[in-house]
Amino acid sequence: MVPEWAGPNSGPAHSPSLPWLYAIGDVNGRSLLTHMGKYQAHVLSEILDGHPAAVSGEDAAAPRVIFTDPQVAAVGLTLQAALDCGVDARAYDVPSSGTAGAAFYGNGTPGTARIVVDERRGVLVGATFTGTEVADWLQAATIAIVSKTPVELLWQAVPPFPTRSEIWLKLLERREADLPCEHAAKSAA
Repeated sequence: MVPEWAGPNSGPAHSPSLPWLYAIGDVNGRSLLTHMGKYQAHVLSEILDGHPAAVSGEDAAAPRVIFTDPQVAAVGLTLQAALDCGVDARAYDVPSSGTAGAAFYGNGTPGTARIVVDERRGVLVGATFTGTEVADWLQAATIAIVSKTPVELLWQAVPPFPTRSEIWLKLLERREADLPCEHAAKSAA
């Protein structure tokens, strides 16, 4: 049973009635992922060393992978979750096989890459990838989400050719292509 004081954020849980008691990992009932338990252990070590600890916040920022064939990898919010939170969100999709580097994994390998952008703030709030060996794409998405890097600044992170990292270029190009259409439709209404 998860203690009531475990709370909703992704750091270690701290008991208000027992100040020496912390709960990390699966026992606190938060994001039940090994890598999040490691993160919580790091945050707790900072606290115990007397340093201020920065906690990333919501469990939605936790990267997650389903190791199936094809893989499913996600971090942050889905489009629907973002809309439900009142975010001015828009999703941009491209095929995960849409880069020259994808040929190294087989031509036409099925899958989709999606970013969810908070258009009001101009930052990524979510990313989901499906396809062959897509789990490694999550770290870049996690960094962009946690650091609140402006989407326009992501253009400066030039992906090498021919690699699958070009998926980021394809996603930014999709957003750039779709935005004028959306602005034109709003103007006409």
